Amino acid sequence: MKSYYNVSPVTGKPSGVEGYEYGDNYITIYFTSGAVYTYTVNSCGSMHIETMKRLADAQSGLNTYVTKNKPPYSSKS
Repeated sequence: MKSYYNVSPVTGKPSGVEGYEYGDNYITIYFTSGAVYTYTVNSCGSMHIETMKRLADAQSGLNTYVTKNKPPYSSKS
């Protein structure tokens, strides 16, 4: 898992994302609440996957994107 160190430039509050990992067809996001969501190309499409991977690597906007767009996840734990 790669750590996610973002603090919102708008609110100054820490992100709800703790970390992430991804491969060609999925991204798994570890939230600070302890929830772990895996999104796949089959569950939400390649556009969402590629956008979430880009935001994760940029360390900015991942939690906001998931909250606003609510991409369907493949699994939750």
